[in-house]
Amino acid sequence: MVENGLLKIESMQGRCSAAEWQARVDLAACYRLVAIYGMSDMMANHVSAHVPGEPGAFLINAYGMMYEEITASSLIKIDHAGNILSKPDFGDLDYGINKAGYVIHSAVHAARPELACVIHTHSWASMAVSALECGLLPLTQTAMRFLKIGYHDYQGVVLDEVEQASLLHDLGQGEALILRNHGVLTVGRSIGEAFNWMHRIELACHSQLAAMACNTPLVQVPAPVLEATWRNYQPSTRRPYGLMEWPALLRKLDRTDPSYKT
Repeated sequence: MVENGLLKIESMQGRCSAAEWQARVDLAACYRLVAIYGMSDMMANHVSAHVPGEPGAFLINAYGMMYEEITASSLIKIDHAGNILSKPDFGDLDYGINKAGYVIHSAVHAARPELACVIHTHSWASMAVSALECGLLPLTQTAMRFLKIGYHDYQGVVLDEVEQASLLHDLGQGEALILRNHGVLTVGRSIGEAFNWMHRIELACHSQLAAMACNTPLVQVPAPVLEATWRNYQPSTRRPYGLMEWPALLRKLDRTDPSYKT
């Protein structure tokens, strides 16, 4: 049912565990933040999160909803085979899931169960950098965090599960992957960590494109400094990403539109 442009969806809170509900709230928040920071592509792309205590199950968006309207109750729970385990009543809309999102996200969740969240975007900046032969350059301190980022060659719209093996190979044990001629993907051991990686790679792409557009020589940083900076960003040398930022980002949402929690 739609009222004043808003989908009226019955709460799923009573139909899931407390841990799943918290994951739903955080995942819905992540969708809203992706939209706020200009990284959404209408109803395309996906952010997914595993369901705590339910190996093989994860949450993903309903195909047909904008990121800015996603709520905790609107998310659909599926398994690694793409079977829908639970979903709300969307009425006549009867939303389901997008196959391309399932193919990418199920592969990562199945191969790396330690990860809580997978984010894939088609922002204009990341798509532009993904189409550059040089890829993402370590021009700024932020970009140096991605010094050893992986690349996945374009093979068409990701509808064939055969592509899962090469995608996983290219991601490896990393936290970010540039999908050539396509966009980017980030992962995290928490939803906040995955969003932190995505926010930073977006900044790195924007700054590179701005610098290259000036059509002047770019300052090169010595290789030893690049390596040292990259190491400074690794998990063994700092606190987990998103640990401090996530509560502040939730407060940001709560000040503007707390409906993500419904």
